[in-house]
Amino acid sequence: MPGTIIIKKYPNRRLYNTNQSAYITLEDVSDLIKSGFQIQVMDVSTGNDITPLVLTQIIMNKAKEDNAILPVSLLHLVIQYGEGHLHDFFEKYLEKTIENYLGYRKQMDDQIHTYMDMGLDFSTLAENAFKNMGPMNFLSNSLKKEDDKT
Repeated sequence: MPGTIIIKKYPNRRLYNTNQSAYITLEDVSDLIKSGFQIQVMDVSTGNDITPLVLTQIIMNKAKEDNAILPVSLLHLVIQYGEGHLHDFFEKYLEKTIENYLGYRKQMDDQIHTYMDMGLDFSTLAENAFKNMGPMNFLSNSLKKEDDKT
């Protein structure tokens, strides 16, 4: 698994990848993260860790392109309650929920491919599998696991 890359941010807004000894763009930072690397961005002038600011900037740039990276209702809640109430939720539950969802989705995709490779009638299998499945079981199970840990 890739490790952490330290990136220095200079006053002229340039980003410097200390692993490659080269200047990079926000798009390059995004590509590093997509490749599995963790990044840490340090402001050269102050020595402060500005990773959250840079990651937010990447998300904002993506939102400009797509115009809908997050639902407007969620953005309203983040602005309204963000600093106090939602910070704990984001820190404790949101990341784990997204990880669980992506894992569940990958399992389902893998299972579908397996059924297709075997030449099985997926429509019958899916009907039986989803008959007893609640619509948000993966979310409630994820939250239950987190509550059991605390």
